[in-house]
Amino acid sequence: MASLLNEIHWSEPVLPAARDAAWEAELKRRGAQVLETDRRIAASGWLREAAYEATNYVPAALSERLHRIGSMVTAQENSCRYCYGANRAFMKVLGYSESFIQEVERDVQTAELDAKERAYVAFCRNLARSRPRPAAAERSALLALGYTPAEIGEIAFAISFGCFFNRVSTLLACPPEEKFERMANGRFRWLLALAMPVMKRLAPRRPAEAPLGAATLAAGPFGVVVVPLAGLRAATVMKAALDGAFDSAVLSRSAKALMFAVVARTLGCPHSEPAAWQLLQGEGLSPEEIESAIATLHCPRLPQREAGLLAWARDTVYYEPSTIQQKTRVLGAELGDHRALLEAIGVASLANATVRLAMLLE
Repeated sequence: MASLLNEIHWSEPVLPAARDAAWEAELKRRGAQVLETDRRIAASGWLREAAYEATNYVPAALSERLHRIGSMVTAQENSCRYCYGANRAFMKVLGYSESFIQEVERDVQTAELDAKERAYVAFCRNLARSRPRPAAAERSALLALGYTPAEIGEIAFAISFGCFFNRVSTLLACPPEEKFERMANGRFRWLLALAMPVMKRLAPRRPAEAPLGAATLAAGPFGVVVVPLAGLRAATVMKAALDGAFDSAVLSRSAKALMFAVVARTLGCPHSEPAAWQLLQGEGLSPEEIESAIATLHCPRLPQREAGLLAWARDTVYYEPSTIQQKTRVLGAELGDHRALLEAIGVASLANATVRLAMLLE
């Protein structure tokens, strides 16, 4: 069974909080809270936007109830103390009883969930865990229970992008939102319950966006993985994150594509790995060089400071939090630059999300 909240070993923050007044003002303008994570990732434009979407994305084809349960289950499976605590607290504010929350996190067949909802929770656990990733049979089972292809696409995106944010928070060893957790578990959580709907109504409405066409989605890095989301705003979010990560020049494009390839190989994905190879061949690497790099976790083509990225990226697939946090500190010393470490954290987290999302292609 996945760890419970008090069983997760968490270290001190890997990167310090660094206030960015302009970004914090923009978050408030959008009606979002400024989180501990935001204070540590503001230096990366693409990463902070992706993290904002991860915490503020509103599914179109999935109920708030299922979305919130899925977020907590995903954070639990990824042993993210930060996200697990925050999502658990949100559920308390929304009126879920402590007994119900405990039954969900202990994977007990509670009477408050029907067969369709229990299948959803099981799918969320399996996709977050990915030992192995869910495949065509699991998707067919959800279809048989009445979930639509659009709902399944949104579920897969929500869980995969949740895995992205879980890893960002874990690799940073982001300190928990203790004030919010205390309020949500205290006598006056009803004040939060009253305030949340008001805050939602006061938040600026997002302008309607025309869905991106399949050809546009397919054109960018790992477009083959994004295309199944066509018609959902999730496709725009995923494409923006991938484009932003690969357009950034903080780390070499070859290193980032190799990190994706290593994660894809570790998770046994027959779709993401060829997409990574395509990017690497575009960077001038031969098939022999690519295979050697994935197999040995070393690539002579990479700058010396990036030498440790591939072994570390593999370790971000399955990990114990305090151990991977220590390895991330070591990587930061090798990179010698906070911005480079932040980029590495974002890329590894996004690779884990992308490869999980690729189960829609099975």
